[in-house]
This record gives sequence, structure tokens and C-alpha cells, in this order.
Amino acid sequence: MNSEPATLHLLCGKIASGKSTLAAELAGRSGTMLIAEDAWLAALYGDQMSTVEDFVRCSAALRTVMGPHVIGLLKAGVSVVLDFQGNTRESRAWMRGIFEAADAAHMLHYLDVPDEVCLARLRARNAGGDHPFAATEAQFARITKHFVAPTADEGFDLVVHASDDGTRFG
Repeated sequence: MNSEPATLHLLCGKIASGKSTLAAELAGRSGTMLIAEDAWLAALYGDQMSTVEDFVRCSAALRTVMGPHVIGLLKAGVSVVLDFQGNTRESRAWMRGIFEAADAAHMLHYLDVPDEVCLARLRARNAGGDHPFAATEAQFARITKHFVAPTADEGFDLVVHASDDGTRFG
């Protein structure tokens, strides 16, 4: 168990911006657990997901179960890296409900990465075959249309990780 107070680490960034890479790095801290949406979705619903609408439906079902689970972990003193996309105000509101219900600290990690860098990473990720889902460039474009960067009025403890050359820093 970690002597630090439990913290919920949240992620916001476009497809292939480096969210899962950062999540793994954050999860390496003592007393911290990683919960990765893509891994759970692939294991539970992989054969049911072929469209963006399928993702939305399955993700909503997963969130129904994961929310109370994460609250319990935080209340037990375990920090959590929630590798779920926080790419809309609605998804971030769900995340806010978790740390507020657990009365836990939080950090919203925003990966501010240009589309061309994300697309290059997406092509490499798809070619490598290591990711549970291989989004197409058309899906990237469709999903990115709904992306909303976090703003100060949302009240998150925000950490910005910016990149313009493909290297994450922050």
C-alpha cells in the first residue's frame, strides 16, 4: 500500500496520442493500478465491436461496472490510472463523478498532440498489430470530430503533455 493519498489519473487525447503509453508509465508507481478500457472491451466485447456505435454501446456498459469498482479501489487507498478516453465533456463528467464519490485526488492528463503525429502513430500501431483495435484513418477523422479539449471551467487538476514533433513531454 502506498503512503500517498489515493489519486485517480485520467486521460484525454486523440486516438494514438500516447494515452496508453503514459498510462503504463503512471501505473508503474507504487500502490497504483491500471485499468485499460481497450483491454477490457477487447476481452468482453471484441466480437461485438466493428463500428464506432458498437464502441459507444460497449463502452457505456463497461463504465456502468467500472465506475463503482474504481470508487472502491480509491476508497481502499489504491491509486488508479483509468485508461479510458476523457475526450468529451460528457466522458469527463463521468470521470469527475468517480473521484468525487471516492473523495479522492485526481489528475487529468491531457495529451495535446497534432493530428498528423497521431495519424503517423496510428499507422505504426496498426502495422505492428499490438493494439486490440486497429482504427482506420476514416475512423480517426470521424471520432476526432467529437474531441473536445478540457477547459479550465471544468475544474480538473490538469497536466498538459504537449508534442509537436512526435515526442511526448510535459
